[in-house]
Parts: sequence; structure tokens; C-alpha cells
Amino acid sequence: MAKTLNEIRTTFLKYFEKNGHTIVESSNLVPNNDPTLMFANSGMVQFKNVFTGLEKRDYVRATTSQKCVRAGGKHNDLENVGYTPRHHTFFEMLGNFSFGDYFKDRAIELAWNLVTKDFGIHKNRLYVTVFNEDDEAFNFWKKITGLSDDRIIRIPTSDNFWSMGETGPCGPCSEIFFDHGDKLKGGLPGTKDQDGDRYIEIWNLVFMQFEQISKDKRIDLPKPSVDTGMGLERIAALLQGTHDNYKTDHFQKIINATAEAVKKNQIKIIFQVLE
Repeated sequence: MAKTLNEIRTTFLKYFEKNGHTIVESSNLVPNNDPTLMFANSGMVQFKNVFTGLEKRDYVRATTSQKCVRAGGKHNDLENVGYTPRHHTFFEMLGNFSFGDYFKDRAIELAWNLVTKDFGIHKNRLYVTVFNEDDEAFNFWKKITGLSDDRIIRIPTSDNFWSMGETGPCGPCSEIFFDHGDKLKGGLPGTKDQDGDRYIEIWNLVFMQFEQISKDKRIDLPKPSVDTGMGLERIAALLQGTHDNYKTDHFQKIINATAEAVKKNQIKIIFQVLE
């Protein structure tokens, strides 16, 4: 089973390639096609015009590992950085996309098989959420995964209705949560203690059905589509046996190299003072 961050990224992309998706390179951090965003904040940014029907590609399924920055705007993680072990301003977002090809049932099936089979995560450690009005998604989760009703949580807020910004493609979503165990504090999603470290969202499956034109106007997209996002650093932490992203192999290399550089510089300064 994939363990290092690089292996996990490759496993994800190859899994979806095997299932008919085209691997697409990460787009620039500064979007080429969206003047409403300073930085790409999710994997779907480069596909925005594909979802709305303004642009056509020579594929209907894609998978990416998108470089993202969330340091302002609607999706702003800056205020959480340094206070939790799972938030970053810069990170990679793994994702798979369907442009009018498959929809909720296939998206759920693909996600569940990757998480439980290829990544080997036991279903008893997993919970999922759905938008409270999305009976269809609830029923698909129950049928495909065999999860009991109490492990499929209905969320009545915008936490389970995703949009890139104030305008653009949007729709109800389902999130997959991993239970890191009672050694950590935190409650289930939808409870007052949901922001703890015990139950951590690892993947969000967005069912793109609408386009938000303005604050008061929302229209149907030409074709229902799928946009998902899994934080590479979060899934790496889980598969490496920790809840702390900063203890994963990638971050440890950066931290150790930084510590070594600082140590060398301190020694250099001491010698300069002694001279």
C-alpha cells in the first residue's frame, strides 16, 4: 500500500486513470481563466468553463493533483494555520472530475473503492455527510457502502453545499470523515465539537448541478457533473499513522532541512562573533 506522500499521489492519479480519467497537470496558482480569484483555491478552478459549458475538452473525465492557496476570500484557511495540525495556506488537492459523464452513484462508488480497497482504510473508521435535502446521495451511500443510517449524517448548512466563490458552478456535496480515535478531542460533523481533531474530513465529493449567477440567481448547469477534492497532506497523515500533517514524510524533510540550515547559520554566526 502507498505510504509516502509521493506514492499516495501516484496511487490516486493512476487509480482514476485506470478508471477512464485523463491525468491533467496542475494549473498555475494564479488562474488563467478567472479574474474573480487571486489564487487557485481548489482543483475545479481550471475546469470552471468546462462545467458551465463555455469550453470543451477532448475528455469527459479528468484527475489532477492541483496546487492550491487558501489565504483569503471565500475559502480562507489562514486563520487556522498554526492552530490545527491539518490546515495550510499552500497544499495539494487530489481530485477527480466528470463533465456530464457520470454523476452521484459512480462518484461515490469510485471514492469508496479507492479509500477502502486501494488505500486499505477500514469502513468502521469512516463516516460520510450529505446535504440534508439530498435524499438521492443518502440512498446511494447506503446502497454502495452498506453504512448504517447513523454513519451517514445529514448536514443542513452550507458546509455540505459547495461553491468556488460567490458566483460560479456549485452544488450539494458529500464529505468522507475518518475517526482518528478517542485519544483525540472532537465530535462528529454537525455537532458543536465538530472542529476538534478526532473526526477529520479527508475527501469532499461535490455534485455540480447549478451555476450561481448572482446572489439571488441560480440556474441549472448544462449537464450534472462531479468535482471532488481530497487534501493530499491529510490522506498522507492518515496512511502514515498520524493525525498531524506536519509529521508526514514530506513535511519532516522540510522541517529537518530547515532546522539543519538554521543550526549551521547559528554556528557560523558564533564563529564570526568569536573572530
